[in-house]
Amino acid sequence: MTARGFTLIELLVSMAIFAVISALTLGGLNAVVTQQELAREDMEELVRLQRAVRALTGDLGQLYPRYVRDSLGSGTEPPLVTEGRGEFYVRLTRAGWRNPAQLPRGTLQRVQYRVEDEELIRESWVVLDAPLGMEPRSEVLIGGVEEFRIEYLDGTDDWSETWPPLRRVGEASVGGPRAARITLTLAGWGEIQRLVEMMP
Repeated sequence: MTARGFTLIELLVSMAIFAVISALTLGGLNAVVTQQELAREDMEELVRLQRAVRALTGDLGQLYPRYVRDSLGSGTEPPLVTEGRGEFYVRLTRAGWRNPAQLPRGTLQRVQYRVEDEELIRESWVVLDAPLGMEPRSEVLIGGVEEFRIEYLDGTDDWSETWPPLRRVGEASVGGPRAARITLTLAGWGEIQRLVEMMP
């Protein structure tokens, strides 16, 4: 009885089949890994977007009618300032500043929003009446900002990008806006709009 093995051609064919199967498997594995990475990046971007919108809506929704001293201490600044001369979009006093560490400070906070190099930046101060030279704490909320706009609703159901509206400047008592409309246009996301009811 003679022993019979594989011929060279059979070995070459089996190796070729194994190589093809391995290449297909590796390609499929690479595709899965790439899709997982893209999904993870999209999820991280969505989390950043949600955090940015939550910060904006929280700050505007907690507007508090407290005037603050300016940096020189010679005058006061209204609770809501929208004319930043290109330095910021909005600066306001907000209530409800959480204090989980029970630090010796108040619950009011002065914050402002600005856009620089297509990044939406939130800045805040530790104290309301900021002395000259006190730098705010800055936090980049999200990148890829193509447009950022906030409009304010007054008592006559008119929207304005400034507060008080230009037509009401000089009136004795304007009060605060009833609502704010935030428009945020981001690369890859398009236009996102939120309507925020504001404290009276």
